[in-house]
Amino acid sequence: MKRSSFSVLAVVILVALGAPASAQADSEDYTPSEHQTPTLAGSTAVGVCDKDAPWISFDVRLTDPDEQVTSDSASLILTDGTNTSTIPLGTLVDGRLAGRVLWPGAAVNAAGEATGWPGWAFQNGQWVEIDGNFAWTRGRITATIEVNPSVVVPLSYPPATPQCDANPPGSPAAASAALPATGLTAAVGPIAAVGASVVLAGLVLFLLRRRSARR
Repeated sequence: MKRSSFSVLAVVILVALGAPASAQADSEDYTPSEHQTPTLAGSTAVGVCDKDAPWISFDVRLTDPDEQVTSDSASLILTDGTNTSTIPLGTLVDGRLAGRVLWPGAAVNAAGEATGWPGWAFQNGQWVEIDGNFAWTRGRITATIEVNPSVVVPLSYPPATPQCDANPPGSPAAASAALPATGLTAAVGPIAAVGASVVLAGLVLFLLRRRSARR
């Protein structure tokens, strides 16, 4: 009976002594999985003109396979190095958010038609260019989509075209946009001048030949 008790005790001691070594070996063999860093790659923000109003069309794409991001709110941060403006974009759903927001300083009526533009003010019955009302956003800016993570995206004020001009009526930009985008009107003058020269040269050649024939 005593011998059996001693055998059991010996087995218990051996197991107890071997357990730490086994646990240590297991811990040494264990390699923790590496988390993938969340990213906003593929997100965009583009300046567009609609009914002469400047808009920012955005598409936010969050890739977060390990669900490390704790916020689902997206915003767009504009800066020129001195001034900064933060524009709330909304809430991501399943890592996606798309839509558009008015450019800072712009305004529209109920029909979506432009009634205000950044860097302009209506004074004494006419539109005048000013330094305020987010005028700096029409220059060189840096745009960052922020969710945490964040990503820098290219963004610039929408240029004027014959179809849409995100500037007040009568402004220099509006006047330059009067020319067709194809440039055909601008080319009519030179083409007409060349045509007239060809006709004139043909007429002179005809008269010279006719004069020579008479001789």
